[in-house]
Amino acid sequence: MTTIEKQTFDEERALYGARDVIVNECCFDGPADGESAIKEAANVEVNKCFFNLRYPFWHVHGLNINGCDLTPLCRAALWYSDYIAIADTKLHGIKALRECRNVVLKGCDIISPEFGWSVTNIEMYDSKAESEYFMMRSENIRFENVTFKGKYSFQYIKNAVFENCIFDTKDAFWHGENVTVRNSMVKGEYLAWYSDGLTLENCKIIGTQPLCYCKNLRLINCEMIDTDLCFEKSEVFAEITSPVISIKNPLSGKITVPKVGEVIMDDAQAKGEVFSGRLAI
Repeated sequence: MTTIEKQTFDEERALYGARDVIVNECCFDGPADGESAIKEAANVEVNKCFFNLRYPFWHVHGLNINGCDLTPLCRAALWYSDYIAIADTKLHGIKALRECRNVVLKGCDIISPEFGWSVTNIEMYDSKAESEYFMMRSENIRFENVTFKGKYSFQYIKNAVFENCIFDTKDAFWHGENVTVRNSMVKGEYLAWYSDGLTLENCKIIGTQPLCYCKNLRLINCEMIDTDLCFEKSEVFAEITSPVISIKNPLSGKITVPKVGEVIMDDAQAKGEVFSGRLAI
């Protein structure tokens, strides 16, 4: 391995095509304003580096990023790359991760609109993120202890597991397929419309009009707060542990709830059953 330490790079494609290289405490910034610093590279490790220029890691195969700072000017930082590990790093540029494969993030701070589009095989642990259209169209996802704030998250995702997470979001999981959320809080409007195969287990769900137009929806031991007009047109089996403001026209299935303010059944196609206490409504 070649080691590069404590240097500054601002030219175009500064380390283009690098192989088997360790980059320590370097700065990618300067008046030349060069893009694509580490492009078409392989087996690269960067430690405690500062990235303030665009597109640094495109088409990189085998990449470790540790303790680095990717600023808001470092846009579209990782595209078309694979076998990536990122730890204790700030990812603050727009579109920071896209079209990548086999990615693990730990202890990261993400502020990045349009983060994580079309990524396959991604794990995230002990991290926090702010974004819009977060993780759209990504597949094979596992998150643990992740805090997220933003809009339009996890749309069109497939094959995902989320555990011990806090999501303060809007329109989360729209059109998601085969998604499981455990021991988590999900706050926001219009949760998971048009999803197929969503399971929420031991979760707290907060916000208006959740879980409509769903297929194969399951709620196991979930609390619902400030939720009204739930489950419209959904195929649902739900065990709810808290009162619900209103339930509207579940298409099929069974919903058990300790108390419900109103059950609206004004659609002839709605055949779902609602049980409050031991009584069917």
